[in-house]
Amino acid sequence: MMISETFRSIQGEGKRIGALTYFIRTVGCNLDCSWCDTQYAMNGGGDLSIEELIDLVRSDDEICLTGGEPLLHRESAILIEKLTEMGKTVVVETNGSVDLSNMPNNDNVIYSMDIKCPSSHMEDRMMFSNIDLLQAKDQVKFVISDGNDLEYAISVVERYSPKCEVIFSPVGGMDIEPLAEEIIARRLKVRVLPQLHKLIWGNKKGV
Repeated sequence: MMISETFRSIQGEGKRIGALTYFIRTVGCNLDCSWCDTQYAMNGGGDLSIEELIDLVRSDDEICLTGGEPLLHRESAILIEKLTEMGKTVVVETNGSVDLSNMPNNDNVIYSMDIKCPSSHMEDRMMFSNIDLLQAKDQVKFVISDGNDLEYAISVVERYSPKCEVIFSPVGGMDIEPLAEEIIARRLKVRVLPQLHKLIWGNKKGV
């Protein structure tokens, strides 16, 4: 399994924000988002077996499988199953374009699915049927960079009514106050969560 990096840090996004987490970042992605902050994971990396990855996280309770797009790797399903059988909580960060219907799904797996907004230039690649597969334990995330993204995100939520947590994540460097005020004024039932790891470490890798 081609891996870009592994590291232990604080979860910076989503409903598990702030939790001590071991990150496994896979190589490669099928999208090319305009604001992507992990372009370095598109290529390179090293080959690690599932057994080697399990050894790395044996003492950790919470794992985040991220990328790139981890679900492009056929080994990801096996890794998720093995880790959850060990009692680990596994957060799977996926970009919204890969079918989730055949992926492992149990109480220890949290799918964090992005839905790309217009500023990403990837919104037409989304597989909206995945939304129906998400459960209360999961989350759907919109990266918001401007008012157009906000209106798009609201329209998707209204159309598909996700059963899971909905998170609006302002893109790095964005003034968050207008976004927060708009959500308050419109009484939107979403969470506004900036990326905690960037508030702590900026754009540093491996944290």
